[in-house]
Parts: sequence; structure tokens; C-alpha cells
Amino acid sequence: MTDSRRYHITTFGCQMNKADSERMAGILEEMGFEWSEAPEQADLVLYNTCTIRDNAEQKVYSYLGRQAKRKHEQPNLTLIVAGCVAQQEGEALLRRVPELDLVMGPQHANRLRDLLEQVFDGNQVVATEPVHIFEDITKPRRDSTVTAWVNVIYGCNERCTYCVVPNVRGVEQSRLPEAIRAEMAQLGRQGFKEVTLLGQNIDAYGRDLPGTTPAGRHQHTLTDLLYYVHDVPGIERIRFATSHPRYFTERLIRACAELPKVCEHFHIPFQSGDNDVLKAMARGYTREKYLRIIETVRQYMPDAAISADAIVGFPGETEAQFENTLKLVEEIGFDQLNTAAYSPRPGTPAAVWENQLSEDVKADRLQRLNHLVATKAAERSQRYLGRVEKVLVEDQNPKDPTQVMGRTGGNRLTFCTGDIAKLKGCIIPVKITTVRAFSLTGDRVEMPVAGATC
Repeated sequence: MTDSRRYHITTFGCQMNKADSERMAGILEEMGFEWSEAPEQADLVLYNTCTIRDNAEQKVYSYLGRQAKRKHEQPNLTLIVAGCVAQQEGEALLRRVPELDLVMGPQHANRLRDLLEQVFDGNQVVATEPVHIFEDITKPRRDSTVTAWVNVIYGCNERCTYCVVPNVRGVEQSRLPEAIRAEMAQLGRQGFKEVTLLGQNIDAYGRDLPGTTPAGRHQHTLTDLLYYVHDVPGIERIRFATSHPRYFTERLIRACAELPKVCEHFHIPFQSGDNDVLKAMARGYTREKYLRIIETVRQYMPDAAISADAIVGFPGETEAQFENTLKLVEEIGFDQLNTAAYSPRPGTPAAVWENQLSEDVKADRLQRLNHLVATKAAERSQRYLGRVEKVLVEDQNPKDPTQVMGRTGGNRLTFCTGDIAKLKGCIIPVKITTVRAFSLTGDRVEMPVAGATC
């Protein structure tokens, strides 16, 4: 293969997809490809797709149309669709876009080299069959040099009635603790400072691994994993996402309070503040249980930042039920909330229910919820004013080159004056002078602070 081959990857959707894209980029670079910022200049274009919402899917088709046209003029262009749309549509994608060379589901990310070899032999390949995910030995091309994702569990066994993830990402498969620790140790040696442990349903980690303790408790849980990887040299901060309220335990919260490297930030989606809607969603918990979890978090870590996901306009949701979601948001005061209007996904139970709501109702509810979210987040931000926060510097502020930007332990984006060449990867004390709903600005403090690294 010549050295001049270039590749471009566009990633849609969640952190799992970002992690998969980094891994696939690593494989392509091992194969001699070089990264190209512009898809038009690449010999290989890969779209890593998301099917959670309809608009992401439509975007993929419009991008694909452009590249398919290009392929008629440049037959050597290799065109790949990976990720969840690929898994869901499979062969149907080839019928819709016959110019495609490879359609591959998320479980096949590690097999990209083998699959491409089949493509270069002249085959059109569809890889969507369920596979056992082999231990990950590829070296991802990380988009950051400071923070990195590490997958700990793939797939999801939940059956939420709105969600396509179990159909496209397969059953839960946990990685071995030793393999996770080894990957983190490697990242520590490479100079990464923060790791986010990832899973669609990370609290389910270890349920599929064998072994119990003498007391009869399963010995592989997310809590055990946090204790096991906490002292990896070089790694200063550990985060994890995404949690499911059904499995979120007091033992896990206690571990986060005890372990200094685990960030004081919890991402726990609630989806709806109404019990009947939660039941229709098959979420497996109640509003009361969710409130108890938040109460326990705040008992152990009063200052912890809490973020979540919520869906409005689920089939059959009444105005009163939507107002229960508003009340929950009002009561808890989230630091951040990812909101979405319900979007029917193929192959999910809720998509075929008769009681779908109109787009107008969904848009109206989304707007009202977003307004409340911004108000509450601005209130939550007030607590940072005048405080000294430890900020891990990740990059230059793209809008102001005299400033660097990074995140607090609570995951608030923070800006301050500084030289990125000197400060990248440092944890620095910053006195907060300006607070906004979702970000902070401050001044660097020249004073010794426990946990600061530069």
C-alpha cells in the first residue's frame, strides 16, 4: 500500500462511537493511511453513525449521497458506513447506496483491517452478525492528548421501549479488569491525565464475568473496578458514564467519595419524571427511587455535579405527566441536562404505538424544558463564584488564543488566561470570577493547592 492514501472519519452520536472511531483511526494509521481533515481529499471515507434520533440518520444519508457521486468519478474511493445505522440497516444500506464498499456494525470496529482486506480483494462486505468482542489490542488514535476514553463494557441488556441500542450494540460484554488496567497504564505512560470509563450501561459492568466473593456478592462490579484501577500511575482523574438508576448503588457512591481521583460528577439519566411514563419506557425504577439516589449522592458528596438525560413527548405523555418532568428538574437542579424530543426508532416497541404525539407538542415541551434547564444550571453555577477550582487544562480557547480551557472535577468547562504550551495537561488552581449556565471563567492562582500538578 502506498504511503499517500488518506482517510477521513466523521463521527455521529455518543461517546461510545467516539471511542470506536478513535480505535478505527488507529487501525487505519497502522495500515499506512494518513488523516485528512477534508473528506473530499480522502481515499477512504468512513461515517460512524448513530441511530438514536432520526435527524442523525438523515444527515448520514445526505453525506453519503455526496460521496457516492464522487465515487462515480473516482472509482478507487473506499466508502464505509460503520456504527448503529449500519447495524440496523445492514444489506438495506447497500440497496439504498450501492456505491458502498463496507457496512459494519459497532461490534466489528476491531476487525476493520480484516474487513478492508476483503474490500480491497474486490468484495462488497456487510458485517453485522453478532460477535464476541475480542480483547482490544488496537491502539486508538486519540483525539486529545490529555483525556481518553476506555471502554469497560460493550452492549446493553436493558429493553427500554424507545431505545435501539440493544438491537445494534448487542448483549453486555464486560472487559477483564486486568485488560482495562493495562490500557489505563499505557495511557498513563503516554502522558494522558484523565480517563473516562465507558459503557452504554456502565453500572452493569462485571455481571457477565464469573466469580463471587465468600459473602456471595459478585466480585466484579464497577465499584470494585474503580478501587482496582485507582492507583494507575500518571492518571490523575477518573470519570465514568453512562449510569442506569436501576443499578446505581450506595456502595458505588461511597467509593466515589472515598477515592480522590474519581471526579465529583455523576451522569444518571432519568428520562421522565412521571412514574407511568417510566413504566411505559420499561426503565425499571420510579421517580421516588431516582430522587433517593440523588439524595444519597448529595449526602456523601454535597458539591457533586449531576447531569442527566431526559426525553419529552414520549407516546401518550400528557401535559400533566410532562409537568412531572419539569417538577423533577426544578426539585433536583441539574448542572447539565441533555434533552431530546422522542423520536420513533425502527424495531423498538414504542415506535408502533398508536398514541404518538404531534411534532408541535414535542417541540413546545422541549423548548419549555430547555428554558428551565438553562435557568437551573445558571443557579447551580453560582456556587462556583469566588471559589478556587482545580482545572485540568485540555486546550487553547478557540475563540481567544490568550486563554486556555479545561474542566473542573465537576465537569464545568472553565477558561482562564494562560499559555497552552506550558499548561496543557496540568491541573491548575483557578479562582472563578465569572459564572455562566454551562461554563466558568477565572484567574489562575499562584498558590500551592493539594492535587494541583503544575
